[in-house]
Amino acid sequence: MDSWLIWLVLAGALAVAEIFTLTAALGILGLAAAVTAGAAALGLAAPLQLVVFAILSAAGLFFLRPLAVRRLAKPPAERFGVDALVGRPARVVSEVTGAGGRIRLGGEEWTARAYDETLVIPPGATVDVMEIDGATAVVYPRE
Repeated sequence: MDSWLIWLVLAGALAVAEIFTLTAALGILGLAAAVTAGAAALGLAAPLQLVVFAILSAAGLFFLRPLAVRRLAKPPAERFGVDALVGRPARVVSEVTGAGGRIRLGGEEWTARAYDETLVIPPGATVDVMEIDGATAVVYPRE
């Protein structure tokens, strides 16, 4: 069997393995094997084929893989709507208890209740929004 065909089969096997692992490493090795198959088809000697494969593999793993991993990394999910309000500070407008109250959050007035039902939060206090339950902000006082 010709050496270029062996390199081509190796490239295909590495490409299939990359599909299952998604590490970018096996894909780079498969690409190096495909280029080495081209070099073997041009008549390069077997020891030089190994050198070509080793150089391309090392260069790809050290330079291309970090770029690919960084590019494929997902950015942190952005929060929208009421989910974006969780964790924000708010000012108490009217006394907030476990049963109810009012806060000013982002320039708007919201109904609110205390996260701990035993708490009584006086007007003017700063609170953190722990969650949004329907149209009610569940808050906890800042220390």
